[in-house]
Amino acid sequence: METDPHDLHDLIRLALQEDIGDGDHSSLSAVPENATKRARLLVKQDGILAGVQVARTIFEETAAFYDDPPLKIDLLLSDGTPVKTGDVVLTVEGSARLILKSERLVLNIMQRMSGIATYTRQMVNLISDLPVKLLDTRKTTPNFRVFEKMAVKIGGAVNHRMGLYDMIMLKDNHVDYAGGIAQAISSARAYLQTTGKPLKIEIETRNLGEVDQVLAIGNVDIIMLDNFSLDDMREAVRRINGRYETEASGNITEKTLRAVAETGVSGISSGALTHQARSLDLSLKAF
Repeated sequence: METDPHDLHDLIRLALQEDIGDGDHSSLSAVPENATKRARLLVKQDGILAGVQVARTIFEETAAFYDDPPLKIDLLLSDGTPVKTGDVVLTVEGSARLILKSERLVLNIMQRMSGIATYTRQMVNLISDLPVKLLDTRKTTPNFRVFEKMAVKIGGAVNHRMGLYDMIMLKDNHVDYAGGIAQAISSARAYLQTTGKPLKIEIETRNLGEVDQVLAIGNVDIIMLDNFSLDDMREAVRRINGRYETEASGNITEKTLRAVAETGVSGISSGALTHQARSLDLSLKAF
């Protein structure tokens, strides 16, 4: 059976095989086979918690994959919860060897997800009073996109497209390779008619002249305003006048986000949500 890069269980199994290989020889050599122990997941840094349900799945999947007895898992906090140093996220009890096999994968994924959720929540809070969506991008870690986009959503932002397959996004290179804006839009629309795929079309514009070209042609759903100045972005929103969704993109950070949101765009995409977030410090300790 093929591995599905979007299936949580398949991704966890691959990660377990990557880490454990032909055996956790540290535990096999030092920990008695029938030893039963407990551990708790501790928060060591303030932030937003993400990956709790994933952690449960990892513990369950590890037991199933290696044909071990299931662990007893007690979830004390949920995804999206603001946490502080010293909080206990969950407790786990059962085979000591199984706990140790699961430990690093649980921590790696939860720390990364919680870091993304924490940064995302900080960004969302900067514009929560404005009618604009904060969007993520495809600037994610290969083979880890599912987890990173889950974390963005837990943090309060909106998942944009998952990949190249669920939206037509005509970026600058697509437009240049196609021979211009008109050709790119026309070809994309013809492709959808031929294939019958119900995909939205978004097109990137680099200046007000390109915005005018798109408005003259139509046949798109979203117009991206890439690296526009604030003045040009406001003018573009005025010219578009609600006929299409608008997405601001380019150099979106906590320092620039508020001003961009105030231009009136309907969405703002930020690769920083995933590629600039720092992992939250967590640990799994025996007790």
